[in-house]
Amino acid sequence: MKLKWMILTTAAILFVAGCSKKEEVVKEHQEKEVTDISKEEQVETFDYQYPLTGMGVKEESTNRAYAVMINNDPKARPQSGLHKADIVYELLAEGNVTRFLAIFQSEDTDRIGPVRSSRDYYIELAKGYDALYIAHGYSPEAKEMLDSGYVDNINGMQYDGSLFKRDKSRVAPHNSYITSEDILKGAEQIGYDMEGAPASLPFLTEEEAEQLSGEKANSVLVSYFSSSLFDVNFKYDEATKKYQRFSNGELTADLDSNEPVLLDNILIVEAEHHVSDDAGRRDIDITSGGRAYLLQRGQWQEVEWKNVDGKILPFANGQEVGFVPGKTWINFVPSSQGLENVVSFENE
Repeated sequence: MKLKWMILTTAAILFVAGCSKKEEVVKEHQEKEVTDISKEEQVETFDYQYPLTGMGVKEESTNRAYAVMINNDPKARPQSGLHKADIVYELLAEGNVTRFLAIFQSEDTDRIGPVRSSRDYYIELAKGYDALYIAHGYSPEAKEMLDSGYVDNINGMQYDGSLFKRDKSRVAPHNSYITSEDILKGAEQIGYDMEGAPASLPFLTEEEAEQLSGEKANSVLVSYFSSSLFDVNFKYDEATKKYQRFSNGELTADLDSNEPVLLDNILIVEAEHHVSDDAGRRDIDITSGGRAYLLQRGQWQEVEWKNVDGKILPFANGQEVGFVPGKTWINFVPSSQGLENVVSFENE
């Protein structure tokens, strides 16, 4: 009888323990489900957004933008700081060589460059954002504009070895660099006010971005003339919903951190180009508007571009087209070649 009682007691204990363990598992599972649901529902909201990327920020961003001329000669690659720029303009300088105007407002960076010389149309684009303009050198037309005070600027011709540093591993003119810290230091020394954010660009909501429609294209090639050295390829990644940029087949990534340039908007615009002197310098019409291709979320559409208060913006059916929040790259190509001959799309 005693043995039977012990067996029954042990069974009861095991049963209660088993039930308790099951209850704990169920409870843990239920709590995990609630936690997971709450995580999904916890979408962080922001009261403000950066004016040139549309990305949310907790406090209003009031700092002034600065625009830096960056070298794109093959000897200058890979560059530094491009991955931190909010907007990058790519236009032809002399010959078949393109050059970048990188505009920074939402992020600073440790090193930017190689910094290259100025041209008048880059100055005009920087002025559209009321950006402090940074270059090392200038064409005669650009020097006249800078000397006249047309834009606030800091030039390496006056600050070589102080604000601008030379990288001994590269040869001039592909070795001049500046930091965000030195840009702000120089602005303070000269007396430039670095408060005053640019006006916000038009941006889509995430819901609007998800509803974008157009022709599918996961890969886009921009070919400047016959030289593959300046071929630009943008490849869309479905996982990140961003574009990577390649120059002559090489990923555009930061020299110092190896972080790739990741883009949310690609605008390729057609404009009149004319060679203006024996050195091969160009006049580029950045004001008249014209045809353009806009790439967003792995799709492209033909739009019209307009210069609105110095900014190059896309339009469709007379209405401004919003950008997907994030970073933007704008390529200018000569209208003499034609967009359809310069740009090709693929679905890989």
